[in-house]
Amino acid sequence: MSLGFYKLHTIYSVMNNPLKKYFGPSTLVAAAFIGPGTVTVCTLAGVRSGYSLLWALLFSILATIILQEMTGRLGIVTRKGFGEAIRENLENPLIRIAGALLVLSAIVVGNIAYEGGNISGAVLGWEEFFIGIDITVNGVTVRLTSMLIGAIAFWVLFTGNFKRIVMIMTTLVGIMSIVFVTTAIVIKPDILEMLRGMFLPTPSPDELLTVIALVGTTVVPYNLFLHASTVQERYGHVSQLSEMRVENTVGIVLGGLISICVVITSAGAAEGHTVDIASAADMAVQLEPLLGSWARIFMGVGLFAAGITSAITAPLAAAFAAKGILGWKGDLKDLKFRFIWIIVLVSGVLFSSLSINPVQLIEFAQVANGITLPVIAIFLLFIMNKPLLLGPNRNTTRQNIFGIIVILVTLLVGFRSLNSVFNFL
Repeated sequence: MSLGFYKLHTIYSVMNNPLKKYFGPSTLVAAAFIGPGTVTVCTLAGVRSGYSLLWALLFSILATIILQEMTGRLGIVTRKGFGEAIRENLENPLIRIAGALLVLSAIVVGNIAYEGGNISGAVLGWEEFFIGIDITVNGVTVRLTSMLIGAIAFWVLFTGNFKRIVMIMTTLVGIMSIVFVTTAIVIKPDILEMLRGMFLPTPSPDELLTVIALVGTTVVPYNLFLHASTVQERYGHVSQLSEMRVENTVGIVLGGLISICVVITSAGAAEGHTVDIASAADMAVQLEPLLGSWARIFMGVGLFAAGITSAITAPLAAAFAAKGILGWKGDLKDLKFRFIWIIVLVSGVLFSSLSINPVQLIEFAQVANGITLPVIAIFLLFIMNKPLLLGPNRNTTRQNIFGIIVILVTLLVGFRSLNSVFNFL
């Protein structure tokens, strides 16, 4: 069972029966994307563009609902993970190897960048309470605090003692999310400007990287693998597909609402003056209308908790994806399984420990996620149209149209973002 399942597991297990209809695997996957990347990128979007990029979040929420419905249906109908389905349905050996390598590369490379952002987020939170531990080697500053965070994540993953730690940290992240929602109400945002930003897309070339970062922090590629596996714990029969769809929509909308509220609060804090975002203290300004002088402390704790939980989740999710795609057997203590998450974790620590602005690294990680998304989505659409695998539950024409729109939009935004940086054309 993936670590993502344990995020908010205690809350889920004690819910009364009526609420269980609306909260489950999708809620837990939504909780997984509320990490330091979401807080940082949504804060930057609000500070830089006000409400004008809310449309990108709205698109991301709809895209996540569409793609996770597919992975949920895949898991329930076939009782297989997404990685297993890819491996078993690419019949030509050469295509199977090429496809496995492409998907595995996208997941591992994306998660390495994501892990660097996760650890940097935890470092931002740490530095609100303690002095950063840095050394300079041949003129290069090395952030030892990143190695400390990485060591904590390594110990948790290697020993498997993550349930209680993740529950505590996730509770803190949940509280932080509630505070953002409350603050967004307290500041009384301009409703007309919000609606304009949500339904009238007007992106400028300078905003394209922020747009793809917003997509990448919401439609997280490894969550698609995670969802296909976790739904099997909750749903045992195809007759429950409609129940899964309701729960999937509720969970993703709730997660998206939190992201929207971060944009709203940061836009309100930046209104009328320039705000540079380089630390947790800078991000904390948006919570001062509700928390006052406690905002900085609260943001530091929240970022540290979000960074730690995501730093544990991302390497493990990459290992689960590799296990399914490559057909490995064994449990979490298998050497090959551990090798994958160690590679992701160590690479993330190395990225985070270099003298790179942590806010910039977090933003880059979300951009990398957004760029790898179309690759994963294309394979998902291919799998969801296999009649021998899904029978009458394969994609309908309408579902294929929605899936193609998501892929085309992410490809277009990704290409234009890269072109704005590297000037291909």
